[in-house]
Amino acid sequence: MRRPIYWLYVVSIAFFVSGIGFLVTSARVREPAHVEAPITTPVASVKQIMQGIVDPATNVVFGAVSSTSTKAGVVETAPKTDREWELVGNSAAALVESGNLLMMGKRAVDAGDWVKMSRALVDAAVVALKAVEAKDKDALLASGDAINTSCDSCHLKYQRQ
Repeated sequence: MRRPIYWLYVVSIAFFVSGIGFLVTSARVREPAHVEAPITTPVASVKQIMQGIVDPATNVVFGAVSSTSTKAGVVETAPKTDREWELVGNSAAALVESGNLLMMGKRAVDAGDWVKMSRALVDAAVVALKAVEAKDKDALLASGDAINTSCDSCHLKYQRQ
């Protein structure tokens, strides 16, 4: 008679362990389904991105902080209000995104230097954006050098048309 009790015990333990395993498995957090990136249709040319986004944005970023000597003395210019900082931040963000746009689709002239230089623009503009977020006029002024270098490097290799 002891044998049936032993098997009953073994079967009970197996069901118990299986039940715990089922509970653990069903309680796990499920990862969200992978969402495919929407298909984009680039429309603007490189020239249009430069003239419509990059040029106006760099004018704002480069002009945001300056020192001008006048007969009356040195005039310091920098954003003062939240709105002024926001406008400069919008332009820095536009520069970041324009670098991304330059790497999309057929705009990317090649997968080497073009992408590297576009990435340099993105990285430099991110520094400017962080300076704006910190409302750090000195860091914003310093970020202009890297932005300018990224533009000049690209224009030396890929002539304006």
